[in-house]
Amino acid sequence: MNDVQEVPYMIYAESTPNPASIKFVSNKMLVHTGASFEFQNVAHAKHSPLARKLFEFPFVKIVFISANYVTITRHDFVHWDDILLETRSFISNFLNEKGIIFESEILVGNPVDSSENMTAPAHPFSGHATPKNESEAKIIEVLEQYIRPSVEQDGGMISFQSLKDGVVTVQMKGSCSGCPSSTMTLKAGIEGLLKKLLPDEVKEVVSAES
Repeated sequence: MNDVQEVPYMIYAESTPNPASIKFVSNKMLVHTGASFEFQNVAHAKHSPLARKLFEFPFVKIVFISANYVTITRHDFVHWDDILLETRSFISNFLNEKGIIFESEILVGNPVDSSENMTAPAHPFSGHATPKNESEAKIIEVLEQYIRPSVEQDGGMISFQSLKDGVVTVQMKGSCSGCPSSTMTLKAGIEGLLKKLLPDEVKEVVSAES
């Protein structure tokens, strides 16, 4: 009887609308809960060994981990052409050597790691502030259904933070953070859609400071 060999992690790189960010996509899930995690420095990465190791590279500015990908935003002193292969190889080797992505402390009562056996269901409002009323729940539903898939495809994340006097505040993470085209995405895309679908609730959409 032949032993079944584990499928290795394979990583490929995708460009994003943000020239400073590259999305490194895995053939296997890295986060099994539907959650997303952004680390802006090594101190923020206390419970993510993968992110801590990535911050050892001097060019790494922000690490964003979600679903089956890692989005890395670089500092301006280097170009991706010079570091892309090195970064992709590091992530691939780290995962195939069974390096730990997250320690259990990162989610209270809902540990996340790189185990193939993790099957925790995705929370429908993952990353969003808890809705306080029906209007906020509708906004989150629109973001989840119409916005999140395309934003994740580009290596980013946009989450609902608050609704006050018709102004929706969202937080932009991953490749969306600092992206030159993020203002257009925010106004022409998200604001336009929310005002069309929820004209009585939404007057404007703004981005929160990270």
